[in-house]
Amino acid sequence: MIHTIIEPFRIKSVEPIRMSTRGERRRWLDEAKLNVFLLPAERVLLDFLTDSGTGAMSARQWGAIMEGDESYAGSKSFFHLEEVLRDLTGYEYIIPTHQGRAAERILFSVATKKGDLIPNNTHFDTTRANIEYQGAEAVDLVIPEGLQPRALHPFKGNIDLARVEELLKREGHRIPFGMMTLTNNSGGGQPVSLANLRAYRELLTRYGKPLILDVCRYAENSMFVKLREPGMQDRTVKSIAQEMFSLADGCMMSAKKDGMVNIGGFLALNDAAWVEAAKTLLILTEGFPTYGGLAGRDLEALAVGMQEGLDEDYLRYRLRTAEYMGEKLKAAGIAIVEPTGGHAVYLDAKDFLPHLGPEQYPAWSLANALYLEAGIRGVEIGSVMFGKRRDDGTETYHSMELVRLAFPRRMYTQSHFDYAAEAICDLKANADKVRGVRMVKQARYLRHFTAEFEWAAS
Repeated sequence: MIHTIIEPFRIKSVEPIRMSTRGERRRWLDEAKLNVFLLPAERVLLDFLTDSGTGAMSARQWGAIMEGDESYAGSKSFFHLEEVLRDLTGYEYIIPTHQGRAAERILFSVATKKGDLIPNNTHFDTTRANIEYQGAEAVDLVIPEGLQPRALHPFKGNIDLARVEELLKREGHRIPFGMMTLTNNSGGGQPVSLANLRAYRELLTRYGKPLILDVCRYAENSMFVKLREPGMQDRTVKSIAQEMFSLADGCMMSAKKDGMVNIGGFLALNDAAWVEAAKTLLILTEGFPTYGGLAGRDLEALAVGMQEGLDEDYLRYRLRTAEYMGEKLKAAGIAIVEPTGGHAVYLDAKDFLPHLGPEQYPAWSLANALYLEAGIRGVEIGSVMFGKRRDDGTETYHSMELVRLAFPRRMYTQSHFDYAAEAICDLKANADKVRGVRMVKQARYLRHFTAEFEWAAS
């Protein structure tokens, strides 16, 4: 039997990437104020900043683009997407948006108010920011293993049901609905089990609360369920996904992930009252309800992508890519979040750079060092992204300091991942030379996107 898992696609078009010197990268990083978000993409060799909208579309998707109906109202491309999403999710109302954070803003604007609490396994950055912008509070209640990078658990994205029930008993009047993020991006791309989702649904139902899913990576989560959860091995990934959707009252999605497109998102709901308010806000800020900020060609590409993202050969390859990279790093003694998730490998910066204290932002420093040494752009998931500066100038720090290397879909080959693993191993050998940073400028919300830094004193 052949055990090698190959890329289940052929490459029909290529884009050159530019090699650079360390001296060039040092100058470019200084110009970007030590923030890799501010680097021009052409100055990056391997771009693992995000898997959101950065992948390669298929020949079927490019063909579908030519069939896009650009009618302002009643576009047939919308009705095609609506048909695909209703079949998959079972939800009555489909509201397209230009990307996931627009769906978040619309939902939280119509369904939350100041003082509300929103429990979740772990909210990601834009989700948390949109909740806080409404004056509500995002409450993270992932199981304890989800906060321990090297704890081995097949479903580290599970929500802690005991803590949820405690919160519902104590503050139920402040909770408009519960949430679950599939997979749990902030915690290492870790999946949620069907059993945990069912139990969460039952718990919320007892307290009369709806459940909303964040399904950016629902297909990857469904594949993990098929591979890891007892009794699921003979089920199709699509049937598992359909059951997950059936356990909730609605979902929101950045379709730039498992929707396999470069732009797009949607909000899907069953609550007519929420939908009426959401459509009013959609028209005000995004567009008419049958295009929602997207061109007809984007709607067509998304309709195809939502089906292609469920292909089990592709998903097996996708999950194996992260596992392969993780195996190479662990063999070299490099600490990562284990087990590997579906879309990324997460480096444990606290372990990688033990000489840097939290005030020097070790994960941010590691992301900078990886770019300097090898031209690789990752993203910090640590105290810059999730910490806060208090009014008195002191800082709160995040419990984990991670660097996420997120893999664009259908884009890089095995040699790219071998190069990245080798570069990380080389960097680890000289980790004591990596310098910390000091933040000199930040925004009130989502500060990591635009913050500016300088090197900390040696």
